[in-house]
Amino acid sequence: MTTNLIDQFNRTINYIRISVTDRCDFRCIYCMAEKMTFLPRDEVLTLEEICRLANIFSTMGVTKVRITGGEPLVRKNIDSLFQNLSKNKNIKELTLTTNGSQLIHKAAMLKESGVKRINISLDSLNPTTFKKMTRTGNLNDVMNGINHALDVGFEKIKLNIVLMRDINDSEIFDLTNYAIDHGLDISFIEEMPLGLTDYERKITSISNDEVIKNLNTRFSLEKINYKTGGPAKYWSIQNTQTKIGLISPHSHNFCGDCNRVRISCKGELYLCLGQETKIELMPLLRLFPNDDGPIKEAITNSMKIKPQSHEFDLNKKNPAVVRFMSHTGG
Repeated sequence: MTTNLIDQFNRTINYIRISVTDRCDFRCIYCMAEKMTFLPRDEVLTLEEICRLANIFSTMGVTKVRITGGEPLVRKNIDSLFQNLSKNKNIKELTLTTNGSQLIHKAAMLKESGVKRINISLDSLNPTTFKKMTRTGNLNDVMNGINHALDVGFEKIKLNIVLMRDINDSEIFDLTNYAIDHGLDISFIEEMPLGLTDYERKITSISNDEVIKNLNTRFSLEKINYKTGGPAKYWSIQNTQTKIGLISPHSHNFCGDCNRVRISCKGELYLCLGQETKIELMPLLRLFPNDDGPIKEAITNSMKIKPQSHEFDLNKKNPAVVRFMSHTGG
């Protein structure tokens, strides 16, 4: 028997995003500092605890689970998590966000484990720009990973793009054409003020209003009523199977339809990506290893403190939230 999670603003929560690690093999300039200090192993949820949490949420009305990081596919023994989650019949959609670097090794396993959708970060098709934006990434690894995911039969692949002014914004048409040529969807995500980075976001940030205006000069777009459970608003491109998604936390606040919460790799249940409101689940998991009741009670009570919206303001000197995206999960 399931009991739906409903927050204080009468929003039903049916989607959780779980970060399995704060570690990543990239150091993307909008996401992380160049020199990062990562959490020690004993401060990170075990894979068994992550699976337990997902199973608990699935008895409370959650039907979609997205595995995130850091880079989730660098987590040791990650295969076992996907294989175990795939056995839960209450989870109707198991998805992944990745930088694509490990897909050449993991795509077949993900497909066999019932993963329905993969979101892949791809901010540039130019090796030099890609290296600048990821600091440590190899573009060939990602491209080979995308090709391999297509080869093993993934039909729902979406590229996630963060456009940064005077860095990769000149590639907007090349990236879109790449998506069209490979039958992929593509989303443009406004840069979010999370974590202290080396770039001044007020200068590099690009509004999705500008993005859609530019795309309309080259493509025939039509707004469509298409949903994947996340915050993106979608357009179709005439005479293609590609859909363009816009995730616009600055220009078009999407909090009124929020249906999700996030669990960090430390077991922190964040009620909003852009707020520090959270409850600690790891202590309860370890204090009550054989009793889900206290964890369920804490999750239910957390709905009373879920914020109405985030408060992103690029004019402020300091970011809205000091923690990095890699800590909370994408």
